[in-house]
Amino acid sequence: MDKKKVLLIDDEEQLRNLMKRIISLEGFEVSEASSLKIGLKKIESESPQVVLCDVKLPDGNGVAFVKEVRQQFPLTEFILLTAYGNIPDGVAAIKNGAFDYLTKGNDNDRIIPLLYQAFEKAKNNRQSAIKIKDKSSYDFSGITGNSVALQQALVLAKKIAPTDSTILLTGETGTGKEVFANAIHGNSKRQQHAIVAVNCSAFPKDLLESELFGHKAGAYTHAIKDKKGLLELADKGTLFLDEIGEMNIELQAKILRVLENGEFVKIGDEKISKVNVRIIAATHRDLKEAITQGLFREDLFYRLNVFSIHLPALRERTEDIPLLAKYFIAYFSERENKSVLSISNETIQILQKYNWPGNIRELRNVMERAVVLSDGDRILPEALPYEIQKQTGPAATHFSIASVEKKHIEKVLQHTRGNKTKTAELLGIGLTTLYRKIEEYAISI
Repeated sequence: MDKKKVLLIDDEEQLRNLMKRIISLEGFEVSEASSLKIGLKKIESESPQVVLCDVKLPDGNGVAFVKEVRQQFPLTEFILLTAYGNIPDGVAAIKNGAFDYLTKGNDNDRIIPLLYQAFEKAKNNRQSAIKIKDKSSYDFSGITGNSVALQQALVLAKKIAPTDSTILLTGETGTGKEVFANAIHGNSKRQQHAIVAVNCSAFPKDLLESELFGHKAGAYTHAIKDKKGLLELADKGTLFLDEIGEMNIELQAKILRVLENGEFVKIGDEKISKVNVRIIAATHRDLKEAITQGLFREDLFYRLNVFSIHLPALRERTEDIPLLAKYFIAYFSERENKSVLSISNETIQILQKYNWPGNIRELRNVMERAVVLSDGDRILPEALPYEIQKQTGPAATHFSIASVEKKHIEKVLQHTRGNKTKTAELLGIGLTTLYRKIEEYAISI
């Protein structure tokens, strides 16, 4: 079992020692730092999953520290502690990427439950960034839609799937690139072996290099044993490099070597390792533009772009929205132990008029929210987020938008048992916005 590592950053030694004892009794492995400078070094060397950090420290402010460090360590969760809590600081903390913001003394009883929640979030962060499936049972039948644009992408994917050709999937975030990658692998001659997916944007350069190539014992501090990289785990199977456009240009050269001859060198090793792996890459970025900016290697682009499949945005395939909506409704109705709901024609029309910046992923979240909020046997327009409803003009209701919104937030908070991260996700709003609305509507949690 992985150790649950907590880093506690606070300049008050007596309080720090007390908190360390309390947290350690829960089975967490706790290390300490008295300043942000020392804390950063410990994050770099010890890789804690969760950091408990005071807001006011001798060498800086914890709210700003979160924003800076989360850019380099996006999988780490932060809980900020302050002696004098206030709403603007709390909103800024969440906006900067903190998991939560607590007032010392007033919220002491929340620290341990929040630590468990933060660890679960950190675990989910890693699971979202790295997915390893030993065998693939995926096929193209799980891809829903009859639009011309989608069918063109499917025809090409089905032709290429049985080959060993490298594939580049392009399209906006949320268009289903990972679903396509899984289906291609599931219809390839490598289907009995693993498909390993890694989100390149979730890791800083050094950590991504270690994850991909592995390291030898002693390669750096705390590397106490050899570690297999994702390339080795994908041997004879498929490696899916999602958001490859975010990969550091130095690391791109090493991926190019893998593509050309299947060779790589582990961190801290001298010998060459070899793998037999098919690479599928994906990006929402314009890689040709990235090449002109010096952010992406031209030789890697052409090596990846043997076959390019573009996945259409949802607004380009609105005829597929009814099928997708009904599929998600059936799925979430079963998961929430509700009788399978229907959806009104008016609601479908509203969904088809919306621009869907988050594409299928956003539609999925909207349908989950609608299933949770619907009390009857049909999903009506009022179960949709306000920003989707408002595009059709004033809502046909005698209730104020504020009162309806407050009721919805309270209902979702009740459904998630007070989990604000999940509540914000279901409501389709940012965590910062949720905190602001909880304060605005005086919602008790």
